[in-house]
Amino acid sequence: MVSAERPSSNAVANIDPEVAANKVPSVPRPIGFAAVALAVLSFSISSALIKWSASTGSVVAFWRMIGAVGGWWLVVVFNRQRSGRPWPSRETWKLVLPPGLFFGANIAIFFTAITRTSIAHAEFITTLTPLVLLPAGAFFFGERPNWGALKFGLISIVGISLVLSFGPDGGEATLGGDLLMIVVIGTWTSYMLTSKRARSRGVDVIDFMACMMPLGLLTAGPIAASIAGDGLFSLSARGWFVVAVLTVVTGMLAHACIIFAQRQLPVATISIIQSGQPALAVFWGFIILGESVRAPQIIGMVLVVLGLSLFTRASQKPIRQPSRQPDLTRATAAPGALGANAPTDDQPSR
Repeated sequence: MVSAERPSSNAVANIDPEVAANKVPSVPRPIGFAAVALAVLSFSISSALIKWSASTGSVVAFWRMIGAVGGWWLVVVFNRQRSGRPWPSRETWKLVLPPGLFFGANIAIFFTAITRTSIAHAEFITTLTPLVLLPAGAFFFGERPNWGALKFGLISIVGISLVLSFGPDGGEATLGGDLLMIVVIGTWTSYMLTSKRARSRGVDVIDFMACMMPLGLLTAGPIAASIAGDGLFSLSARGWFVVAVLTVVTGMLAHACIIFAQRQLPVATISIIQSGQPALAVFWGFIILGESVRAPQIIGMVLVVLGLSLFTRASQKPIRQPSRQPDLTRATAAPGALGANAPTDDQPSR
């Protein structure tokens, strides 16, 4: 569970009062949806680019993270020179350590899995993530989801079954790659939960990303070295090009949008909105790689997107709370009081 205790005002640099109060707006803000939509567009093209690079996925992940480290620390230095912004504090590094480790493992495993299975399998397996995040967000952060929306998840599960069962004969999907994507779900869920904890304790976007990227190398580096060995330093020209593109598009832009959106939307909603990402990724796979899909898979993809869209809509409906009756015994007038109808702090909130 997340401790209710908050750091003192000087414990974490650049405290955001709303974030530090661990509050998500009661009405989701449009800018939050826009940020997640931009992240989805950026993430969707990354799978096709990774496979197009014809390189070891974990190696591309390793160098992409190094590029992102340089990019985010340039942002930190620029802001420090312009406004005197302090360096990330020791408390910030401690808070960002868990999400950083989970993120490094997630990206290294995902980049590996995407080269061992089809984009359709990889992307649609990860659509199971909201079913994990929904109860997790409620348990760890007190979010109040509409549990009735879960019934729409069954539609998506049927769709995923079609996607996985009707792949083209001789396609690129493998059981090993699909199983790696299950691990990806676990590491991404852990990243989302621990990153929200850091944000709720007052770590802003720039400090979070600047600390998270180098900390992620602590897990991404060993995974890449164990898979690639001496190949860690031998990328082709195409591989380096993909590293450069992904550094900017996903290493900075997309993840910054996700972290920013955590101030605006519940953690489960962020993941649910990403329901359009798999379909876009399959589209890019067809355009860039020529990966084909069969008619039953297309039906399955439609069911997945439909189920998650209905889930999203249902989860946004306000939950009707039972009305509280005032305790009349507290309204008894004391000597010298204004009377029985005097307002008190114990009246139910409206």
